[in-house]
Amino acid sequence: MLVDGESQTVELHSNPDSISVVERMIEEVRDKYNVSEDMYGNMLVAITEAVTNAIYHGNKSDPSKKVNVAILHNPHSITFTITDQGSGFDFYNLDDPTSPENLEKECGRGIFLMKHLADQLIFSENGRVVEMNFRISST
Repeated sequence: MLVDGESQTVELHSNPDSISVVERMIEEVRDKYNVSEDMYGNMLVAITEAVTNAIYHGNKSDPSKKVNVAILHNPHSITFTITDQGSGFDFYNLDDPTSPENLEKECGRGIFLMKHLADQLIFSENGRVVEMNFRISST
């Protein structure tokens, strides 16, 4: 597993089965670093949402494309970086899922959730890379 200041990267196939791999990875992070149940829940929802978006929206479920998940731990935070091989998207111009005209839509809440569950959310490379930082208390 991770040593402080080092990262681990996992390459995933663009299919729904990869979500269970990510869930197990987050469980390992929780156990190794004694992450609180609240923070674990935030990580689980935000990271699986990001990977789901990468698979379906970024890579368009193309089995030849991969999603990479990198984890970096330091004494004060855990950072997850999710990268897809898609064409990206305009992360500055997203519909507000809380506006009345969007409340009934079945999708469009993932990035909203990630913004509210992670302590920091950064998009780069035209939206192909999302970095989520979760502050943890040192024990």
